[in-house]
Amino acid sequence: MADQTGSGTLTGTASGVAPHGSAAHEESHHGRPVSWVAVAIIVIGFTVGGIAMVPAPKWVLFWVGAGIAIVGTLIAMFSRTFDDWY
Repeated sequence: MADQTGSGTLTGTASGVAPHGSAAHEESHHGRPVSWVAVAIIVIGFTVGGIAMVPAPKWVLFWVGAGIAIVGTLIAMFSRTFDDWY
């Protein structure tokens, strides 16, 4: 909070708008539809893999679930969902 003034503007900017390239100016990747789709695919993959383990392991279905989760992870990586971890 040291870089904020009482008026709600950022310190060091004349107009109160964050300069291009600063953390406040960059777009978040967490709320985009492609991020939600990627996470949904990953969850589906884990669900398929988990169902394959009950009551007895069905290894083909487990590996199908693992493949689905990997595809979802690749989509998340290429859509830059994981680029801005805090």
